[in-house]
Amino acid sequence: MKIGIMQPYLFPYIGYFQLIKAVDKFVIHDDIQYIKGGWINRNRIQINHKEHLFTFSLKRDSSLKNINTRLFSDQFTKESANFLRIVQNTYKKSPFFIYIYDLLSKILAYKELNISLFITNSLKLICNYLEIKTPFYLSSKLYKNNQLKGQDRVMNICQTLDAEVYINPIGGKILYSKEIFKENNISLFFLQTKDMSFEFKKECYIPNLSIIDVMMFNSIIKIKKMLDSYELI
Repeated sequence: MKIGIMQPYLFPYIGYFQLIKAVDKFVIHDDIQYIKGGWINRNRIQINHKEHLFTFSLKRDSSLKNINTRLFSDQFTKESANFLRIVQNTYKKSPFFIYIYDLLSKILAYKELNISLFITNSLKLICNYLEIKTPFYLSSKLYKNNQLKGQDRVMNICQTLDAEVYINPIGGKILYSKEIFKENNISLFFLQTKDMSFEFKKECYIPNLSIIDVMMFNSIIKIKKMLDSYELI
């Protein structure tokens, strides 16, 4: 049993979906503190060959509250419409614009302001488009281990789901110890995404943009190959 665990990210980069596809069960880690400045309610697309950061605002609340208690602001409908206009102006000539614009419209029309539930739904819809079948689990719905932090908490989630293998993005190398996981009968691997440059706009390729950028310029068949373009370290 292979497990992946990540915070809910809005329209994340392709490496996030590589991880989802690589595991048997994917846990959305939403009962931990929301940290401003991360990728939960913002991401990047490409406008005029330069990266553009987009953000959906949240309702004002305590900075100590968990992700699963935070809500998008009352401006969400307005911000969604504005975002779709930006997407249309930016990508209208891309080969898969019609399909991806329709997908984004469906995602943004979802009547849920809770950021965890909204993003979970968006990830499921994108995975459905990409034909990724991995089931999702919300840590806030399954576990009551709030007393645990960091590596211990991740280990507990893995043990609860009878994980034999835990896969984490490469950035987790500074957070998790292969030796400690091995002591608990779990093999730990880190997923390193390979070069994702693609033919369209190759002269100004910007790595790790939102999956939106990848889907606009690539067929599902090509994206499937990209989803398998990684190393486990």
